[in-house]
Parts: sequence; C-alpha cells; structure tokens
Amino acid sequence: MDVARGFNDGRDGNDAERQTLLPMHVKAEDDLDRNPPISTSSQTSCSQAHFTMIHLAIAFLAGTIGCFVAQYAICGTTCFSDSASDVVALAPPYVGSTTRDIFPPTKPTNAFPSLFPTNVGYGGGTPTGAEPALIATAPSYPMHTGAAVLVGSEKSNKFDLFKKWGNLSPWYSVDRKAFGLDSGPEPPETCRITGLHFLHRHGARYPTAWGVLPACSPIITHLPCLASYGGPANFSSRLNAVAGDLTASGDLEFLNEWYVTRMSPLAVPLNRAPGRTSWAKKNFTEASRLPVFRTESQDRMLNSAMNFAIGFFGYPFQDQYQQSITIEASGYNNTLAPYKTSEAPVSDRGKWYDALARLKPQLKGYDLTIEDIYVLQQMCAYETVALGYSKFCRLFTEEEWDGFDYALDLSFWYNSAFGSPVARVQGVGYVQELIARLTQERIKEHRFSTNATLDDDPTTFPFGDSLYVDATHEVVVLNIITALNLTTLAAGGPLPYDHIPASRPFKVSELAPFATNIQFQLLECTSTPGPQIRIIINDGVVPLTGIKGCPDQKDGMCPVEKFVASQKELIDAVDWEYDCHAQFDIPSGPAWETVTGDTPK
Repeated sequence: MDVARGFNDGRDGNDAERQTLLPMHVKAEDDLDRNPPISTSSQTSCSQAHFTMIHLAIAFLAGTIGCFVAQYAICGTTCFSDSASDVVALAPPYVGSTTRDIFPPTKPTNAFPSLFPTNVGYGGGTPTGAEPALIATAPSYPMHTGAAVLVGSEKSNKFDLFKKWGNLSPWYSVDRKAFGLDSGPEPPETCRITGLHFLHRHGARYPTAWGVLPACSPIITHLPCLASYGGPANFSSRLNAVAGDLTASGDLEFLNEWYVTRMSPLAVPLNRAPGRTSWAKKNFTEASRLPVFRTESQDRMLNSAMNFAIGFFGYPFQDQYQQSITIEASGYNNTLAPYKTSEAPVSDRGKWYDALARLKPQLKGYDLTIEDIYVLQQMCAYETVALGYSKFCRLFTEEEWDGFDYALDLSFWYNSAFGSPVARVQGVGYVQELIARLTQERIKEHRFSTNATLDDDPTTFPFGDSLYVDATHEVVVLNIITALNLTTLAAGGPLPYDHIPASRPFKVSELAPFATNIQFQLLECTSTPGPQIRIIINDGVVPLTGIKGCPDQKDGMCPVEKFVASQKELIDAVDWEYDCHAQFDIPSGPAWETVTGDTPK
C-alpha cells in the first residue's frame, strides 16, 4: 500500500499535463488501468428503489401539515394574513435624531498659521481694476428667478413650489407689475441713483423650535401663546422618542430612515449678497470714509451680514467697511429687533386644510396630528434650502401647498403686518432712523426702539454716506412696511380666514422670503425737479400713494421733501407707551380689524 501510494503521489504532479496531451481513447484506457471495475453484484439490491410516487406524495403532505401546525403554534393566524400592512418592520432607533457637522475641530493637530499666510507678496503686474457697472451698462436689469442649487418636487410647469413657502421661500425677483407699477428697479430714464438705503433679511436658516414666544406675555390675556407644541425641531425629537415602535409606509416610508441634519436656528449656506454698487464705493473713496453696515447679534444675522460683505466687497473684505453689531436681547433698544422692547400680542386665525386623513394611516407608532402636518410642510422648505432637496415636498398636493402659503400670509398679516395692532409701533423706530439719515438731523427724542448710545454717535450712525446696509428679520421688514404706510399692499383689506382670495396684494413670499430686501433709492432726474425717493421690494417697485403728498407716479417716485414730511407726521402720531404697554382687549374673530397696523383707540 505504501509503495502504491508513493507511486501515485509522484505521478499526480504531472497528471493534469499528461491527461491534456493524451487522445480521448487513451485517456479512457488509462482510467480503466488505474481504476479497475469493481463488482456490483453485492450492491444491486441496495441501489434499487423501495419508494413509489405515492410514498413521496404522502411524505410531502405530512411535512406541509407539520409546518402549518408549527407556525400556528408560534404566531397564530397572523402568519397567514395576505395583507402587507400586517408585516411590521420597526424603524431603527436613530429615526428623528439630529446629526451635526462639527467643523472646524477645536484643537487641530496640524494648524500652523505662520506657515500658511494669506499674502506672501509678489502680486504681479496686473492690479485689480474698477468694478463693472453692470446695471448702468447692461441692456436689461439682471433679475433673480430662482435658486439654482435647489431641487423642487415634480409639479406642473405653471406651479412654482418655491414661491408657496411664504417667509421660507428662497429669495427671487417678483414680477415687474407685482405691486401695481410697470417699472423696474433700474433707474428711470433721465434719472441717476445718488444714494441707497438697503434693508435686508438674513439668508436661509434652519428651523427654530418655536417654544413659548416673548409675544406670549399677558398683554392680551385671552389670546393663546404660539406653539408650545413646537416646530420641526420638536417634531424630530418626538419622532425619535418613539422610534423603536415606529413603522412608516406608503408616502411616508422614507421616515423609517430619516434623521435631521443640524436642526438649529443658524444661517445655512444660502446667504449671499445680491450684487455690487461700484458708484457708492467711489463716493466713499472720494470722501476718505468707510461704509458702516448694521446687523444684530443673533448668529444667523451676523453670519448673513458677513456673507453679504463678502459678496459685496469681495475677498478680503475686512478692511473695506465697518460692521456695527447691535445687541438683540431684552433690555437693549434695537430698531432691528424692536420686539425686545415692545411686546406683541399673538393673533391666530385660519381654517385648517386637511391632509391628515391621507397621511395618518401611513404612520404606525406615532399619533400624527394636524399640527404635525403643518410641520411636515415646513420641513419641506427647511430641508430644501439646507440640503437642496426634501422628500417631504412630494407628500402634498398643489392645493395643499396653496393652503400652506396662505396660512403663512394669515399668520404674518395678523402678527407682524397691517392686521397687527402693534406692527406700526414696532416698525416706527427704523423709519425714524431713515428720516434722520435723509435729513442729516439727529433724533431729538428717543421714545421708540432707537438706541441713543449708537444713534447719537456719528461714528456708529454716520450721516452723508451714499450707501447704508441694515440686516434684520422678516417680521421687522413687515413692521417697517406697515409703518411706512405702503397702503397699496393692504388694499385687499383684512385677509379672510375662511377662504383663499383669488388674488391679493399681500403675499409673504413676495414681501418677506429668505434674504428679502428693500431698496430706498435716492435719485436725481433731469425731467423731475428736486431729489426723489422710491421704494423697491425684491426688485418690484411699490406705489407711494399711501404716503401724504406723494403723487401717483409711473415709476413710484416721490419728492424726498414730501416723503420726509409725511413720515414725520406718521411718527408723531405713534404712542409708544400705550401701543406697547397698555392693557387692551381685542375680540376674537373679525369683530375688530385694522389695516394700518394700529392699536384700538
């Protein structure tokens, strides 16, 4: 046996090559030589079949019955249901949790600033030239039609989802006749811009948690405080709390894997400056002065102001202007955050539009409410501006998006604009500062939200500049629009809360989207005597016919003298102590209305 094994082992090394080279019949003979036939007579009886097809069928049937009995003993009748909804796949525990990008690291190990200077000299022989005067030389004004980095849902060509998000809409240029005048933001013929006061809202942000607002102070005791229920951030927390028992299906199936990306009220990267104004910079150079821009201390406000400066001046921007940062906190007067010194009542009106019946059955383990439906629509807007796309957007019909848009119109009309009893008093402080700049006269009496320390100092509140830039919130923008008495925007009267009007001049998505801006243009015209002013909101020219002395002019211009006189009269009529601090009652529903933003007298 050992010899035979040794011979075979030595032969196996070349066996594959030998078998390849041999003809087929030789291979067969060789196999027979090495593997002589074995007698099968003793195995014949063992290899014969002892079972017929009947035996096999009986065995299969018995196995099937056994499996049926075992499954019934384990899970009862649920194992045999043909309904897909009975199959339960629980969501993972991270659903609804929050993830954040923590950057830069607090203590990077490779940070050596001295080895990476931003300027090493040797700038070359081509210095930066003068900025192109695009608006002055282009055949048409460059309008902003949408945000290129965002992807909406698949809707019809006539339906623009981005314009159905109210104050959460990304900034865009409104239609030329949006506010009633067939005129554009470019200077009218025979006119040139001599100065610009530019007021803008911060860029896109992540959602706030709502919570109990300062407006819930008992100024009007019977009105409910807003949203102790909370907004998108609180919704994600509630969802995460029940993630172990959560199962989403149908249109909501994506919630099984959903988590929140940094849901905190910080500015997202959609903040950019809308353009440059080379003539204004030239004026500052000739006067040997730097511009002073204003913002306030909230993170998103400060970041938006920095982004604006980068877009306006280019990099590096630090030595090209001075940034005044006012404090947004209780106890500090601030016209860019007047609600910290004048508390506002809250007035919620509206008729629910209900997608709840459609979506509620698709979410097991969480009791979806009508408030949650509203939050899901908010999530569509917030996630889109933050991430570029959101699956929440496809959950709702065009009609439901129209309802969401109008719900925001109602909210801001009655809380921040012409329908609010404190809109004028909250916006009047900024108007007072505007008049001070236009007349170059210091404010004589600080009885509103103006800050005497800053506004009385010519360094922090200069006069005679060709450009002023102020950053604020959308609610303050609407306060100021109301205080200016831009009555054409309120011409539709109080917004009804039982139906959506076919057309309305007050639309928050047009007046106060993310990065909304108001231009107060100062002009000199050869065809019109005296300096003129006009107001442009998101590239739409607004009629000034609600301002005493301002004519019905086709380009929205008004003599600065008439504008200032009318605004002073409106300012004098405001009673800060009464409007902000008096205990007055407002009946619920339409029993009392205002279209001027004034308190009941």
